[in-house]
Amino acid sequence: MECVSIFDMLKIGIGPSSSHTLGPWRAAERWITELKSSKLFHEVEKVQVHMYGSLSLTGKGHATDYAVMLGLSGADPEYIPVDDIHGIVQKIKDSKVLHFNNEKTVAFDAEVDIRFHRDFLPFHANGMTFEAMLKSGGKTSETYYSIGGGFVVVEAMENSKHKFEDFQTFPYPIELGDELLDYCKKENKSISEIVIENERSLRTTIKINEEIHRIWNTMLECMYTGCHTEGSLPGGLNVRRRAFDMHQGLKGDLPYSNPKEWLQTIRRTEVKFRQILKWVSCFALAVNEVNASLGRVVTAPTNGSAGVIPSVLMYYLVIEDHKAGFEQIKKFLLVAGEIGSIFKKGATISAAMGGCQAEIGVSSAMAAGALTELLGGTPEQVLMAAEIAMEHHLGLTCDPIGGLVQVPCIERNSMGAIKAINAAELALGSDPEDAKVPLDKVVQTMWETAKDMNSKYKETSEGGLAVGVYLSDC
Repeated sequence: MECVSIFDMLKIGIGPSSSHTLGPWRAAERWITELKSSKLFHEVEKVQVHMYGSLSLTGKGHATDYAVMLGLSGADPEYIPVDDIHGIVQKIKDSKVLHFNNEKTVAFDAEVDIRFHRDFLPFHANGMTFEAMLKSGGKTSETYYSIGGGFVVVEAMENSKHKFEDFQTFPYPIELGDELLDYCKKENKSISEIVIENERSLRTTIKINEEIHRIWNTMLECMYTGCHTEGSLPGGLNVRRRAFDMHQGLKGDLPYSNPKEWLQTIRRTEVKFRQILKWVSCFALAVNEVNASLGRVVTAPTNGSAGVIPSVLMYYLVIEDHKAGFEQIKKFLLVAGEIGSIFKKGATISAAMGGCQAEIGVSSAMAAGALTELLGGTPEQVLMAAEIAMEHHLGLTCDPIGGLVQVPCIERNSMGAIKAINAAELALGSDPEDAKVPLDKVVQTMWETAKDMNSKYKETSEGGLAVGVYLSDC
């Protein structure tokens, strides 16, 4: 058991990947902290980083090398100006000098000192080792694993006892969907009401509201940026951004100058039935086009699936309830975060371990459940919607062409969002007593499917579309 806050599931960071970009970035920061704790930081003369397994096979396409250099430089993925990223990396490459945590300089040749090894470490598919050569002539190293959603662990898990104790301090400790339902029945509360009580055991209501505001504003700004940026995505596939053109054809002529005015403008726009799907797709594409270009997004629960939750929440705000405000946004994110944590505890949110079902499938389940509560569904219907959404993503492979989060990843966010809305409607029109598959069973099935899946379909670019489509044809 572990204590998982909704703010663990919804993190602000830089694209294109939570496991291949944000995770290595955070691992670099963590290593620096540990070097300082052991009084070794100022003894470091040279640094090398070794990437293994999926981090190696799709690392360059997922900007893993960028993430490592930025993390070792002391930059924060939540706050670094996005426009500064390429300049910082290029300066390191040209000078062959790393400003280690922005405190001291060490020799660092990115082409030599970031090493990509195709073999997998036994603990997890996303392994990395940070190694430092010291003034004394000795070495020190630490190995970390990026397990999805920006979470980073060490194999020893020295803090497991502490995590268990934290988990037990929750007023409503939850590992399974059935446990969540039991608390809802016993306390006569909605899922969001149960979740907010757990969050209040970790931080004040003011802090919770501030962080939810920050997460939502990041999501909104990301959609806005994606809808107002044209051209092609970086990486060599020459994938054209589609959100811009789609948005131009939908928005009408009402004026606006910032993301919040933009939201209100869309709400005032008359939306025809066929346009609903286009708007949802536009929002989802916008987020993941920003993500694919090293933009700032919110893991939900990963970067590769970052477009599903904001696009479904925008659907609710733009189509279902024009009077909805912060309280509805808060409920949506509380429910979504809790559903995501159930999948994380019972299965995985790492595509390198579970394929794309662990990313788009989980995000679709999170969005479906959250939308169902906002539309008046019972806790049973919320979990039913989450189950339906995942049930129809089981077995989805992760096979990015060229190791990039462009094809088929961006479109999959659009499909995941549409499925989430459909799953919510199916659940709202059903009696949960008639459901044949409970949420916990689909979580278990997803994990069994993940273990059975051939490794070439788990974010390695060695199977599926990644080898079925020749880069020369793109």
